[in-house]
Amino acid sequence: MSIKSDRWIRRMADEHGMIEPFEPGQVRENGGNRIVSYGTSSYGYDVRCSDEFKIFTNINSAIVDPKAFDQTSFVDMQNDVCVIPPNSFVLARTVEYFRIPRNVLTICLGKSTYARCGIIVNVTPLEPEWEGHVTLEFSNTTPLPAKIYANEGVAQVLFLESDEECETSYRDRGGKYQGQKGVTLPKA
Repeated sequence: MSIKSDRWIRRMADEHGMIEPFEPGQVRENGGNRIVSYGTSSYGYDVRCSDEFKIFTNINSAIVDPKAFDQTSFVDMQNDVCVIPPNSFVLARTVEYFRIPRNVLTICLGKSTYARCGIIVNVTPLEPEWEGHVTLEFSNTTPLPAKIYANEGVAQVLFLESDEECETSYRDRGGKYQGQKGVTLPKA
């Protein structure tokens, strides 16, 4: 396995639609305003958070159960900014839609700008032949409310290419999160 460079990422986006919409460089400003960067980096791709959020709340005293998820556990919000309550978390999704090649696995890590504010971004690996919008989990580890910004960079995806194709891909298995759009909740 080898980690892939910016040239490889641009080629795969152009030839195979691996990332849509795709930004070939690093964007650091929008209309003259400084933003958290997104787009192609040296060895990865910095994804953006969409403006769709599911903010978890305890107003209904629900229990978070991945096998029987209670949709009253969160409040839906669409906005340019999301405030995460102290010691809580929010689900969101990427602006970008991914189509992962059969011989590629990705790992996604949070950006340092958010990590330095106590905001942890959690994303599971994107498996070979998985496609969809990536569901993002933001955990606010601080005792204070914390902001995240829509349409700005939130995490970096690293692409690992194998020298051989996997025997069984995510698509072959009929993975339950294949083709997901929007913020996708847990499925048993």
